[in-house]
Amino acid sequence: MYELITWKTEAMTKIDSILNSRFRHQVLATLTVCVLTFSHGIGLGWLSPTLSKLQSDTTPLNFPVSVEDASWIGSLLGLGSLCGNIVIGFLQNKIGRKACIYLLAPPHMGLWILIYFATDVEFLMIARFLGGFTGGGCYVVFPLFISEIADTNIRGTLATMLMLSVNIGILIGFIISTYVAYYIIPFCILTLPVLYLVLACVLPETTQHLLQKKKYADAEKSFFFYQMSNSKPSLSDRQNFENLKSIIENRNDEGSLSYKDFVTRDALKCFATTAVLLFVNQFSGIFAFVNYMSDIFLNSGSTMDPNTCTIIMGVAQIAGTYAATLLVDLFGRKILMLWSIGGMAVGLTAFGVFTFYAQTMDLSQYSYVPLLLMAFVSFVGNMGLIALTLVVLVEIFPAKIRPICASVSMATLSFLVFAMLKIFPLYMESFGISVTMWSCALVCAISYVYLFIFLKETKGKSMDAD
Repeated sequence: MYELITWKTEAMTKIDSILNSRFRHQVLATLTVCVLTFSHGIGLGWLSPTLSKLQSDTTPLNFPVSVEDASWIGSLLGLGSLCGNIVIGFLQNKIGRKACIYLLAPPHMGLWILIYFATDVEFLMIARFLGGFTGGGCYVVFPLFISEIADTNIRGTLATMLMLSVNIGILIGFIISTYVAYYIIPFCILTLPVLYLVLACVLPETTQHLLQKKKYADAEKSFFFYQMSNSKPSLSDRQNFENLKSIIENRNDEGSLSYKDFVTRDALKCFATTAVLLFVNQFSGIFAFVNYMSDIFLNSGSTMDPNTCTIIMGVAQIAGTYAATLLVDLFGRKILMLWSIGGMAVGLTAFGVFTFYAQTMDLSQYSYVPLLLMAFVSFVGNMGLIALTLVVLVEIFPAKIRPICASVSMATLSFLVFAMLKIFPLYMESFGISVTMWSCALVCAISYVYLFIFLKETKGKSMDAD
């Protein structure tokens, strides 16, 4: 018992542990924004079992939903996300990170209101668009917000908590859309964005943005708030603030951005690596699987209940993302990303092989195999590719062009989300599940080779100076 207490005490005081009391406000700020990403995750997970219901004879709605309608309902999330990327990406430097944090809640409320009052399929399409807008905005401003308030030693852990909260939300969405009546769900989930708005009121703007706007008094208060040194700032804290102030002022003195800032050797390398990351993030299929998981299991040759399998996938996603939060600041970004993409290539190839033979052979006694393979794919995919893409996209670029490049990268990712969610069900219907999985595996294999050679490790990289 004494050893356990000693271990807990050491963990809470260790300099690079999120349990260190010095990081309390950073952790609480991260948990606050995670309320909205958790609610967004519920919206994502809600779709997969619900689509199956809406296309069945027992649909809770008074209108039919075709395969074409389903592909639009799924894919409009990507277009909404693209708009969220562009709007929030533009506003985050104009009105600040905190104001953008407020702006993300109303569209998410609109998602659930439209779901409740849906009288035609267009209601669901608009609802998904609004849900995508919130998600797209979250993926732009939240990683930047966290990277600016977080200590270097725990930045990776805090950033991966965003995707952990999304995946927990996805699991809850899988469960409630399977077992809870259609019209009860919106009432329950609407409480989350309201709670989010209340909690966000106490968060100061980030120090970096306030310094860029030359609001030095507010910037100092913000810095000491997130460093837990409000009452008696230490000499080292004051020195750290002055150093940060000097870095921001020097960057401002360099003048506005020009095209030359985007065509340096380092910047071009970052663009190439980012393009590969964005491509594999979507065309590996890992996000499409979340939206169409029930249909995948229906076509896999497994005799297990598709919705039960979908819920188990949610658990695997959470386990993978949680593993990333534990390991990202220990092993770094690159090794986890490579393990993730390589593991997916193997798992998807095996899944394709099973479904190929299931079409001509009786494999009912092995009906658990698709579940095991997809659980493995979900685990390793979320351990690196899903959990760390946003982290790397924020960290990889030079500081001067980071906000713009991160926003453009997320806008590109959202377009790819739209494309993949629109194509995936049609591709699977045209070519079959085996070819679909092998195509995704090929994308993973090619990306693995490129990232093994060119992906730079960003663990411990300063977010304020290159």
